Amino acid sequence: MNAPTEDRWRDLRPDPENDTPLYLQLARKLSIAIHDNRWNAGEALPSERVLAESLGVSRITARKAIALLVEQGLIRRTQGAGSFITPRIEDPLSRLTSFSEMLRQRGFTPGSRWLSREIQPASRDEVIQLGLSPAAAVTRLKRLRLADGIVMAVENSTFPAALIPDPSAIGDSLYSFLEQRGLSIVRALQHFRAVNASEEIARQMSIAPNEALLLITRVGYTADQRAIELTDTYCRNDYYDFVAELRK
Repeated sequence: MNAPTEDRWRDLRPDPENDTPLYLQLARKLSIAIHDNRWNAGEALPSERVLAESLGVSRITARKAIALLVEQGLIRRTQGAGSFITPRIEDPLSRLTSFSEMLRQRGFTPGSRWLSREIQPASRDEVIQLGLSPAAAVTRLKRLRLADGIVMAVENSTFPAALIPDPSAIGDSLYSFLEQRGLSIVRALQHFRAVNASEEIARQMSIAPNEALLLITRVGYTADQRAIELTDTYCRNDYYDFVAELRK
Protein backbone atom coordinates (compact mmCIF):
# COMPACT_ATOMS: atom_id res chain seq x y z
CA MET A 1 0.00 0.00 0.00
CA ASN A 2 1.28 3.48 -0.81
CA ALA A 3 2.26 5.83 1.99
CA PRO A 4 -0.54 8.09 3.28
CA THR A 5 -0.70 11.51 1.67
CA GLU A 6 0.76 14.46 3.62
CA ASP A 7 -2.52 16.40 3.72
CA ARG A 8 -4.51 13.49 5.08
CA TRP A 9 -2.10 12.40 7.76
CA ARG A 10 -0.31 15.55 8.94
CA ASP A 11 -2.71 16.08 11.86
CA LEU A 12 -2.19 12.53 13.13
CA ARG A 13 1.45 13.00 14.09
CA PRO A 14 1.93 12.74 17.87
CA ASP A 15 3.78 15.48 19.70
CA PRO A 16 6.94 14.02 21.32
CA GLU A 17 7.02 16.97 23.75
CA ASN A 18 3.58 16.05 25.10
CA ASP A 19 3.53 14.00 28.32
CA THR A 20 0.75 11.78 26.98
CA PRO A 21 2.11 8.48 25.59
CA LEU A 22 2.56 8.59 21.83
CA TYR A 23 0.24 5.66 21.14
CA LEU A 24 -2.58 7.35 23.09
CA GLN A 25 -2.05 10.59 21.16
CA LEU A 26 -2.12 8.70 17.86
CA ALA A 27 -5.21 6.70 18.86
CA ARG A 28 -7.06 9.87 19.88
CA LYS A 29 -6.14 11.74 16.69
CA LEU A 30 -7.09 8.78 14.52
CA SER A 31 -10.38 8.38 16.42
CA ILE A 32 -11.26 12.03 15.75
CA ALA A 33 -10.39 11.62 12.07
CA ILE A 34 -12.65 8.56 11.82
CA HIS A 35 -15.57 10.36 13.48
CA ASP A 36 -14.99 13.32 11.14
CA ASN A 37 -15.48 10.93 8.17
CA ARG A 38 -12.02 11.46 6.71
CA TRP A 39 -12.21 7.79 5.71
CA ASN A 40 -15.04 5.89 4.09
CA ALA A 41 -16.66 2.99 5.91
CA GLY A 42 -14.78 -0.19 5.14
CA GLU A 43 -11.69 1.62 3.83
CA ALA A 44 -8.35 -0.06 4.51
CA LEU A 45 -5.75 1.52 6.76
CA PRO A 46 -2.06 1.45 5.85
CA SER A 47 0.03 -1.33 7.34
CA GLU A 48 1.65 -0.72 10.73
CA ARG A 49 5.01 -0.30 9.00
CA VAL A 50 3.72 2.32 6.55
CA LEU A 51 1.78 4.09 9.30
CA ALA A 52 4.85 4.21 11.56
CA GLU A 53 7.16 5.48 8.81
CA SER A 54 4.70 8.13 7.64
CA LEU A 55 4.12 9.52 11.13
CA GLY A 56 7.65 9.18 12.48
CA VAL A 57 6.74 6.75 15.25
CA SER A 58 7.78 3.21 16.09
CA ARG A 59 5.85 0.19 14.85
CA ILE A 60 5.07 -0.64 18.47
CA THR A 61 3.39 2.77 18.87
CA ALA A 62 1.38 2.25 15.68
CA ARG A 63 0.43 -1.28 16.74
CA LYS A 64 -0.74 -0.20 20.21
CA ALA A 65 -2.80 2.68 18.77
CA ILE A 66 -4.52 0.43 16.25
CA ALA A 67 -5.16 -2.22 18.92
CA LEU A 68 -6.83 0.38 21.13
CA LEU A 69 -9.17 1.48 18.33
CA VAL A 70 -9.95 -2.15 17.52
CA GLU A 71 -10.97 -2.57 21.16
CA GLN A 72 -13.19 0.52 20.87
CA GLY A 73 -14.85 -0.84 17.73
CA LEU A 74 -13.63 1.91 15.39
CA ILE A 75 -11.32 -0.39 13.44
CA ARG A 76 -11.70 -4.08 12.60
CA ARG A 77 -8.94 -6.50 11.69
CA THR A 78 -9.40 -9.16 9.02
CA GLN A 79 -7.04 -12.12 9.04
CA GLY A 80 -4.64 -11.86 6.13
CA ALA A 81 -6.24 -8.68 4.77
CA GLY A 82 -5.36 -5.90 7.21
CA SER A 83 -7.18 -3.25 9.23
CA PHE A 84 -10.33 -1.48 8.05
CA ILE A 85 -12.51 1.41 9.19
CA THR A 86 -15.60 -0.03 10.85
CA PRO A 87 -18.88 1.14 9.29
CA ARG A 88 -20.82 3.13 11.89
CA ILE A 89 -24.27 4.66 11.95
CA GLU A 90 -25.04 7.82 13.89
CA ASP A 91 -28.75 8.07 14.58
CA PRO A 92 -30.02 11.49 15.74
CA LEU A 93 -32.58 10.90 18.46
CA SER A 94 -34.55 14.05 17.67
CA ARG A 95 -35.71 13.00 14.19
CA LEU A 96 -38.05 10.21 13.15
CA THR A 97 -36.71 8.52 10.05
CA SER A 98 -36.67 5.08 8.52
CA PHE A 99 -33.59 2.88 8.72
CA SER A 100 -33.24 2.88 4.92
CA GLU A 101 -33.51 6.67 4.65
CA MET A 102 -30.99 7.20 7.44
CA LEU A 103 -28.45 4.91 5.77
CA ARG A 104 -28.80 6.53 2.34
CA GLN A 105 -28.25 9.97 3.88
CA ARG A 106 -24.94 8.71 5.28
CA GLY A 107 -23.73 7.11 2.07
CA PHE A 108 -24.51 3.48 2.98
CA THR A 109 -26.50 1.04 0.88
CA PRO A 110 -29.40 -0.22 3.01
CA GLY A 111 -30.66 -3.76 2.87
CA SER A 112 -32.92 -6.20 4.68
CA ARG A 113 -32.99 -9.96 4.97
CA TRP A 114 -36.31 -11.38 6.04
CA LEU A 115 -36.27 -14.03 8.75
CA SER A 116 -40.03 -14.47 9.00
CA ARG A 117 -43.32 -12.76 8.09
CA GLU A 118 -46.30 -14.26 9.89
CA ILE A 119 -49.81 -13.51 11.10
CA GLN A 120 -50.39 -14.81 14.64
CA PRO A 121 -52.61 -14.17 17.67
CA ALA A 122 -51.61 -11.05 19.61
CA SER A 123 -49.74 -11.46 22.88
CA ARG A 124 -50.87 -9.73 26.06
CA ASP A 125 -48.16 -7.06 25.69
CA GLU A 126 -49.13 -6.40 22.05
CA VAL A 127 -52.79 -6.06 23.01
CA ILE A 128 -51.87 -3.46 25.62
CA GLN A 129 -49.28 -1.51 23.58
CA LEU A 130 -51.33 -1.40 20.36
CA GLY A 131 -54.78 -1.08 21.98
CA LEU A 132 -56.11 -4.28 20.40
CA SER A 133 -58.93 -6.57 21.38
CA PRO A 134 -57.81 -9.75 23.18
CA ALA A 135 -58.82 -11.87 20.18
CA ALA A 136 -56.99 -9.72 17.61
CA ALA A 137 -54.35 -11.03 15.22
CA VAL A 138 -51.06 -9.29 14.49
CA THR A 139 -48.54 -9.32 11.68
CA ARG A 140 -45.08 -10.17 13.01
CA LEU A 141 -42.05 -9.21 10.93
CA LYS A 142 -38.54 -10.38 11.75
CA ARG A 143 -35.58 -9.26 9.66
CA LEU A 144 -31.91 -8.41 9.63
CA ARG A 145 -31.03 -4.78 8.89
CA LEU A 146 -27.91 -4.36 6.77
CA ALA A 147 -25.63 -1.51 5.74
CA ASP A 148 -23.32 -2.25 2.80
CA GLY A 149 -24.06 -5.93 3.36
CA ILE A 150 -23.07 -5.92 7.06
CA VAL A 151 -25.68 -6.92 9.66
CA MET A 152 -26.24 -3.89 11.87
CA ALA A 153 -29.36 -4.94 13.74
CA VAL A 154 -32.05 -7.57 14.24
CA GLU A 155 -35.55 -6.09 14.09
CA ASN A 156 -38.80 -7.63 15.35
CA SER A 157 -41.88 -5.59 14.41
CA THR A 158 -45.56 -6.10 15.17
CA PHE A 159 -48.56 -4.44 13.49
CA PRO A 160 -52.31 -5.08 13.63
CA ALA A 161 -52.98 -7.75 11.02
CA ALA A 162 -55.92 -5.72 9.71
CA LEU A 163 -53.41 -3.09 8.50
CA ILE A 164 -50.94 -5.53 6.91
CA PRO A 165 -52.98 -8.56 5.85
CA ASP A 166 -50.31 -9.65 3.33
CA PRO A 167 -46.86 -9.26 4.91
CA SER A 168 -45.16 -10.83 1.88
CA ALA A 169 -45.99 -7.64 -0.08
CA ILE A 170 -43.54 -5.54 1.97
CA GLY A 171 -40.33 -4.58 0.18
CA ASP A 172 -37.04 -3.36 1.67
CA SER A 173 -38.56 -0.28 3.33
CA LEU A 174 -41.40 -0.96 5.75
CA TYR A 175 -42.08 2.75 6.28
CA SER A 176 -42.39 3.35 2.52
CA PHE A 177 -44.85 0.46 2.36
CA LEU A 178 -46.92 2.05 5.14
CA GLU A 179 -46.81 5.51 3.53
CA GLN A 180 -48.13 4.13 0.25
CA ARG A 181 -51.16 2.85 2.16
CA GLY A 182 -51.81 6.05 4.09
CA LEU A 183 -50.41 4.64 7.33
CA SER A 184 -47.41 6.91 7.84
CA ILE A 185 -45.72 6.82 11.25
CA VAL A 186 -45.44 10.48 12.29
CA ARG A 187 -44.52 10.09 15.96
CA ALA A 188 -42.74 7.43 17.98
CA LEU A 189 -41.74 6.75 21.57
CA GLN A 190 -38.47 4.87 21.99
CA HIS A 191 -37.01 3.21 25.05
CA PHE A 192 -33.35 2.17 25.23
CA ARG A 193 -31.70 -0.45 27.39
CA ALA A 194 -28.59 -2.59 27.37
CA VAL A 195 -29.04 -6.34 26.93
CA ASN A 196 -26.88 -9.37 26.23
CA ALA A 197 -27.23 -11.24 22.96
CA SER A 198 -29.16 -14.49 23.19
CA GLU A 199 -27.80 -17.49 21.31
CA GLU A 200 -30.38 -16.92 18.56
CA ILE A 201 -29.61 -13.20 18.17
CA ALA A 202 -25.87 -13.88 18.30
CA ARG A 203 -26.17 -16.46 15.54
CA GLN A 204 -28.19 -14.07 13.37
CA MET A 205 -25.62 -11.30 13.85
CA SER A 206 -22.54 -13.56 13.69
CA ILE A 207 -21.35 -12.36 17.10
CA ALA A 208 -20.54 -14.13 20.37
CA PRO A 209 -23.43 -15.09 22.70
CA ASN A 210 -23.92 -12.68 25.61
CA GLU A 211 -22.20 -9.83 23.75
CA ALA A 212 -23.57 -6.44 24.78
CA LEU A 213 -26.30 -5.00 22.54
CA LEU A 214 -28.55 -1.97 22.62
CA LEU A 215 -32.25 -2.84 22.59
CA ILE A 216 -34.57 -0.13 21.26
CA THR A 217 -38.29 -0.60 21.79
CA ARG A 218 -40.37 1.68 19.60
CA VAL A 219 -44.09 2.40 19.61
CA GLY A 220 -45.08 4.22 16.42
CA TYR A 221 -48.18 6.41 16.00
CA THR A 222 -50.10 7.65 12.96
CA ALA A 223 -51.35 11.21 12.53
CA ASP A 224 -54.64 10.32 14.27
CA GLN A 225 -52.63 9.14 17.31
CA ARG A 226 -53.21 5.44 16.73
CA ALA A 227 -50.43 3.15 17.96
CA ILE A 228 -49.87 0.75 15.05
CA GLU A 229 -46.19 -0.26 15.41
CA LEU A 230 -44.38 -2.12 18.17
CA THR A 231 -40.75 -2.80 17.25
CA ASP A 232 -37.82 -4.28 19.16
CA THR A 233 -34.47 -3.56 17.48
CA TYR A 234 -31.30 -5.22 18.72
CA CYS A 235 -28.36 -3.02 17.64
CA ARG A 236 -24.69 -3.92 17.53
CA ASN A 237 -22.93 -1.47 19.79
CA ASP A 238 -19.73 -1.64 17.72
CA TYR A 239 -21.51 -0.25 14.66
CA TYR A 240 -24.26 1.95 16.04
CA ASP A 241 -24.06 5.38 17.69
CA PHE A 242 -26.92 7.54 18.90
CA VAL A 243 -26.52 11.29 18.96
CA ALA A 244 -28.57 13.74 21.00
CA GLU A 245 -28.08 17.51 20.96
CA LEU A 246 -28.96 19.17 24.27
CA ARG A 247 -29.49 22.90 24.71
CA LYS A 248 -29.97 25.07 27.75
